[in-house]
Amino acid sequence: MIFKNLFDDKIFYKNLILIAVPIMVQNLINAFVNMLDTVMIGQLGTVEIAAVGLGNQVFFLYNMILFGISSGGAVFTAQYWGKGDIRGIRRATGFCLTLGLSVALLFTLLTVLAPEAVIGFYSADGAVIKAGAAYIRTLAPSFIPFSISFVFTLMMRSTERVRLPIVTTLVALTINLVLNYLLIFGKGPFPALGVVGAAIATVIARFVEMGILVAYSYEKKYPLAGSIRELFDFSVPFILNFLRIALPVMVNELLWSLGITMQNVIFARTGTDAIAAFNITNTVSQLTWVFFMGIGNGAGVLIGKKIGAGEEQTARDYARRITIFGPLTAVGASLILIPLSWTLPFLFRVNDSVFSIISGMFIILSLVYPFRAFNMSMIIGVCRAGGDTVFSVIYDILFMWAVTLPLAAAASFIFNAPVWFIYLCIAMEDPLKMIFGLARLRSGKWLRNVTVSR
Repeated sequence: MIFKNLFDDKIFYKNLILIAVPIMVQNLINAFVNMLDTVMIGQLGTVEIAAVGLGNQVFFLYNMILFGISSGGAVFTAQYWGKGDIRGIRRATGFCLTLGLSVALLFTLLTVLAPEAVIGFYSADGAVIKAGAAYIRTLAPSFIPFSISFVFTLMMRSTERVRLPIVTTLVALTINLVLNYLLIFGKGPFPALGVVGAAIATVIARFVEMGILVAYSYEKKYPLAGSIRELFDFSVPFILNFLRIALPVMVNELLWSLGITMQNVIFARTGTDAIAAFNITNTVSQLTWVFFMGIGNGAGVLIGKKIGAGEEQTARDYARRITIFGPLTAVGASLILIPLSWTLPFLFRVNDSVFSIISGMFIILSLVYPFRAFNMSMIIGVCRAGGDTVFSVIYDILFMWAVTLPLAAAASFIFNAPVWFIYLCIAMEDPLKMIFGLARLRSGKWLRNVTVSR
């Protein structure tokens, strides 16, 4: 039976909780503060919600490219950790920093020099473009410190150091939240800066986060905290092997984040109410989704460590457990979404049509949650940890680009379908992907030891 002996390995679940819960807490803090940010901006009006939402899509695209780079490095780091190879961990960290800072410089220049063109790609609304451009131009200095913090955080997770990122996130986002309140609304001696105030708060918080994270890592001599020479000691064979495994992950995240960007374009071009509803739905749903992000990342660390230690059968058993456990818990989480949507009229100052759209979106989202949880567990927890990164690209983006985005675009631009139906077209991706993922899991071809010399 598929559920046979699912919960008999207490060590697996104990270790999963030890790694996953801190990741969940960190993501929950992020999601909660992001929601409060949206609530604060929501007091200004629908245009401001849409502008900041689209501005954050630029940051989201950047974030996902960094996630691709760091996740590619984490494939190596988790397996190096299983082998006890500290030198390899530091070399992988340094290479991820090199790639991440290069991307950070590109995004900084883009948002400083052409912010109107960037926001104009998403929306044709002049008021939204003006507000969104002011927001991302002010946000630009945060890209570089965020890059360093992001790489350090993911490398720490791969070496089972998960507490420090929670502390730094809590400190940084508390600063962000307080400054948001002061600078958005102009409290005390501070001017009311609106969306620009929100961006300034984020920049300050990102620099604080980076400072704490880097300084404490070196003070405690964490495995990733190497000298300049250790971090940037790249050999040609290392770079080629790294890119062979990590490049598909980077491409995966780039294409996936571009797909999410196109979803936002579709809703933004459908109407300002549609994109406002889409942004609010995504922001609130993150509060429940952090659980699955945590268990997916936690399982990835455990599976990668077992592969690096040569315990491949145990790694396969862990993969089976997590891809059943994730969807089971998602059924419960989906039941929370509908009552959660009832609280939104008390939090956001938008018109009734936006709330009507959100109600439909939440019903659809709750139905696809178990499928989405399986795919999260399979891609992050199994395929990437197992070094099966080429397959994960196909798995993660095929149905998005070949099926659901074209359907949603046609529904909006050709047939003028209701917004809930456009969202349904987008949500069909997860059930389709699950069929593909189940076949790969059962084949066993996802497991590859990337630390073995070739």
